[in-house]
Amino acid sequence: QVQLVESGGGLVQAGGSLRLSCTASGIIFSVNDMGWYRQGPGKQRELVATITRWGSTNYADSVKGRFTISRDVAKNRVFLQMNSLKPEDTAVYYCNLIERPNYWGQGTHVTVSS
Repeated sequence: QVQLVESGGGLVQAGGSLRLSCTASGIIFSVNDMGWYRQGPGKQRELVATITRWGSTNYADSVKGRFTISRDVAKNRVFLQMNSLKPEDTAVYYCNLIERPNYWGQGTHVTVSS
């Protein structure tokens, strides 16, 4: 049974920073790759950052150099540090498995004003 709870979103001005957190239950990080997804208004959900079971990371071109994904295996948490935020980053952000992400949490809203 997988449960995902995202937090840390809010309203921030362009150029500001936010740190998103995800607490996962029913997931073993040593055997699962995790990622952060986002869905903006009227847009499809997209994968913006991943961290593998080995700890390696990857990013979408749109956020590379600005976002950093990390994890705390002992606490079953995944983080997304978001710097130099742009209005285009406005979206609902979700954490989830990379393989078979069949359950979605409520997400956390991020709004970036110009």
